[in-house]
Amino acid sequence: MILIIDDDSAIRSSLSFMLKRAKYDVQAVPGPKEAIEIVRSVAPQLILMDMNFTLSTSGEEGLTLLKQVKVFRPDVPVILMTAWGSIQLAVQGMQAGAFDFITKPWNNVALMQRIETALELNSQDKKAEVPVEDNDGFNRSHIIGKSKALMDVLATIKRIARTNASVLITGESGTGKELIAEAVHLNSPRSKKPFVKVNLGGISHTLFESEMFGHKKGAFTDATADRVGRFELADKGTIFLDEIGDLDLSCQVKLLRVLQEQTFEVLGDSRPRKVDIRVVSATNADLRQMVQEHTFREDLFYRINLITVHLPALRERREDIPLLVRHFADKQCESNGLPKVEFTSEAMDYLSRLPYPGNIRELKNLVERTLLVSGKEILTADDFKSQYQHPIEQKVTTNLQGMTLEEIEKQTILQTLEKYNNNMSQVAVALGISRAALYRRLEKYNIQVND
Repeated sequence: MILIIDDDSAIRSSLSFMLKRAKYDVQAVPGPKEAIEIVRSVAPQLILMDMNFTLSTSGEEGLTLLKQVKVFRPDVPVILMTAWGSIQLAVQGMQAGAFDFITKPWNNVALMQRIETALELNSQDKKAEVPVEDNDGFNRSHIIGKSKALMDVLATIKRIARTNASVLITGESGTGKELIAEAVHLNSPRSKKPFVKVNLGGISHTLFESEMFGHKKGAFTDATADRVGRFELADKGTIFLDEIGDLDLSCQVKLLRVLQEQTFEVLGDSRPRKVDIRVVSATNADLRQMVQEHTFREDLFYRINLITVHLPALRERREDIPLLVRHFADKQCESNGLPKVEFTSEAMDYLSRLPYPGNIRELKNLVERTLLVSGKEILTADDFKSQYQHPIEQKVTTNLQGMTLEEIEKQTILQTLEKYNNNMSQVAVALGISRAALYRRLEKYNIQVND
């Protein structure tokens, strides 16, 4: 049974009709007193709850009711309903244990997706985690490794992939967040539809709306032709928002609206367009800390992380290093038409002990560079030592006296570019930043690079 709590009879009727048409058993009540009587005697599958009732518009009644419901039925998911202008109430509700929130007026398709996701995830939470096994139909999307830390991540992906739940993938730079996002898509009912990747760290705030929502010819000075935005390209599929922690606050508001309402407007066209997407985001930033520092919107944070998946650093899954080394070497040999290479046991031991601040990306670069430079068919520990530089040695030193922080940063980037012959991946790893962050700094300091 789904319980609806709202003092507006029109909303109760509308929601009841929609849910009954979808074959759900429904009960609708006007306020907290009637709701608590039901919750005391029976456990609903789901509760749809307004945040404001007749006596008040502060949301206090709604928050109090939510806390009471959670005392009696802690496992029942609650979806809050609030007006866009009162969205901060929904954030307080999420902090108090609500599963999700919607804003009035809602998009029926989006609301049904949220309801189905809540019901499905809640039923799966009561089941044991299903491990990922070979030949079980789970698409690993080129994810290499068998360590417990990685297998736990894949088991979570296997459990939640078939829902529409928004997923936030966290982890250090170079841990393979994009592959995990792809695995979510490939194992979902949307797998035959588009998987659209967007590096938000590489989009300036002035181009955000054009890139994400598209524009009509003539919408602004340089709009010489119509452009389809990323959300429209991802319709019926999955949109992967990489480096979401790099998005500035003005763009966060625009993103929240389309994620919340599943509608957007193309620049130069005031007609709202509906979009059906699943959102997967990724970041190496601490978004909770950013929320506290008011550099990331709390309401957007709750919208994108219905499910959080944390990827372990490579140093936390060292048993996977030999498998990764073999995989990267085989791919490099195949793409360059080289004979298959082998590794001495000392070489594998050496590679398995390195700290890898750049994680899998750093390991991949080290293996490929050593293979190409050595030209040998059996690689030893000394071959890798000659190509590896300790993280302490990677820091570029210069005479800092009298220089501003920006001058120091620019000089460091220039020297690192020279050191690595403009190899952007190696430069980013050496500086401890993402490639997108590196490109932004190159633009900031007007540094021209020929890759």
